Amino acid sequence: MTRTSRPLAVFDLDNTLASTAHRQRFLERRPRDWAAFFAAAPQDPPLAEGVTLCREAAEECEIVYLTGRPERCRRDTVAWLAAHDLPRGGALHMRRDRDFRPARVTKLEILRRLGRDREIRMLVDDDELVCDAAEEAGFTVVRARWAVASEALMEAQEKEGRT
Repeated sequence: MTRTSRPLAVFDLDNTLASTAHRQRFLERRPRDWAAFFAAAPQDPPLAEGVTLCREAAEECEIVYLTGRPERCRRDTVAWLAAHDLPRGGALHMRRDRDFRPARVTKLEILRRLGRDREIRMLVDDDELVCDAAEEAGFTVVRARWAVASEALMEAQEKEGRT
């Protein structure tokens, strides 16, 4: 395997860099209001621990963002990253709009693709199942445990493939 450029540090967004606590209410009702959940994302406050780690990692690594947010949220997500002065330059990988596979499947697929020709220094994610799968595949993982866990969000990530 040929390694090129700087190593990658891969960061999740929701509950890693951005707090979703204010929009959890949209997932706690039945049926879940996905449109409102994602529409509220631009108002997410940043999570200091994740933002600090991301900025520190950018000193040695190219930052890549890997989120379960659907592609239709790209414009809002790019604007949020810029508004909070997060490192630029790396790619933003998002879920295809109709891809409802679990995050542990979709994210690992992208990690493996990225790791073919680049060193992945670390993955930073709050989803325990994503972290478990990445560690089992040999990636170094930092578990983002600084946000308040949401049962509704965890269920959505695993069972509904929505974020």
